[in-house]
Amino acid sequence: MHAKARQFLLVAALLLLPGAFAQTQISIGLFPDLDSHVNAVLEQFQAENPDIKVEVRVLQHGDHHTALVTNLATGSGAADVVAIDVGFIARFVADGGLVDLNAAPYNASQYQDLFAEYAWLQSSTTDGRLIAMPTDLGPGVMFYRRDRFEQVGANIDDVIADWNSYVEFGRQVTRDTDGDGKVDVFLIADASDVARAIMRSNIAAGDGVFFDAAGNALVESDRFKEAFRIAKEIRDAGLDARIGSWTNEWYEAFKRGTVATQLSGAWLLGHLQNWMAPETAGMWGASDLPNGIYGSWGGSFYGIPEQSQNKEAAWKLVQFLTTRPDIQLAAFERIGAFPAVTSTYGDALFDEEIPFLAGQKARQLFARVAQNIEGRATNPGDQIAEEIVNSALSQVLDEGRSIDEALAEAQRLISRRAR
Repeated sequence: MHAKARQFLLVAALLLLPGAFAQTQISIGLFPDLDSHVNAVLEQFQAENPDIKVEVRVLQHGDHHTALVTNLATGSGAADVVAIDVGFIARFVADGGLVDLNAAPYNASQYQDLFAEYAWLQSSTTDGRLIAMPTDLGPGVMFYRRDRFEQVGANIDDVIADWNSYVEFGRQVTRDTDGDGKVDVFLIADASDVARAIMRSNIAAGDGVFFDAAGNALVESDRFKEAFRIAKEIRDAGLDARIGSWTNEWYEAFKRGTVATQLSGAWLLGHLQNWMAPETAGMWGASDLPNGIYGSWGGSFYGIPEQSQNKEAAWKLVQFLTTRPDIQLAAFERIGAFPAVTSTYGDALFDEEIPFLAGQKARQLFARVAQNIEGRATNPGDQIAEEIVNSALSQVLDEGRSIDEALAEAQRLISRRAR
């Protein structure tokens, strides 16, 4: 037989073999900045998994989660792998629609010890399910403008010693700097950020943020009263700029140095230096949160919708993006996404000086904070409770309602809705 004929028959035979050259097509739904990292490492994933091809879908943060809520509710339209901001975890715990990754064949609990405990618990439920795998963390820190501190002769360690010192610094730094009769430097963008930091810290053993182990609402506790009191003191004294997060005014405040401090997750560093305020390099520092508290401020996860028809391939991608130290470190370098895998904290990257923070080795601070945050499993009622508490906080800050009255009503509403 002619050589070309034999070659043709061989190729034809191979093509007829079951599964020959078969490739599974999966999709991953992302929001910025995760897409730039995922796109950068997909070549490596597909080289290691040549039978899987990945389509990347990207929507803005709010649009992504709005669409995902609809997709999971209707049972169609979701990607095979979906990114989830921690702020939406409670909703998906309550509403369902995501695979329990602790169940077979995933058995994700085999990886639990890789991760910061609190991140693992954030996507865990009180009945033992795991609805998503952690990929990056938001250890809570305070970013501050060094120049604003210098203008009033303030020392960062003194300012964060306790909440009274922080508020007193606010009284010094909040001022009219250009003499036009208008205050143009404030302590913080929004007093409610202070309340949220306090509400999520110093939680008693066995309790969650909003509920105790028995499912009773906790929002009339001293923890919530203190959070509301300090936020109200800041608001009443005119120390916050009353600027909401993720607005153009918020971005402009960072560029102009309108706010002297911002409580946030470590991830804010990446946003500041990459697109929010790159021209302010060297003007910022990072510290612990005031009053010695440790708290989580954000984080991202990857889940697999029940509706996915390619769960095996989707799980391989989730494992690749979450459990691999090299991939976690690549995300940290590329987009400032702080790793959820704790073994990365010994990498030389953590000892590097950060030019944007005037040479501060802030990654060591981020790692220490991450390892000191206590974990809390997510209660299905957390989403409703958070909405009610935020409404109560707005009533106190914006409408002058008394703290005790607002929290008493919040307690009643939460208890009723939880039942």
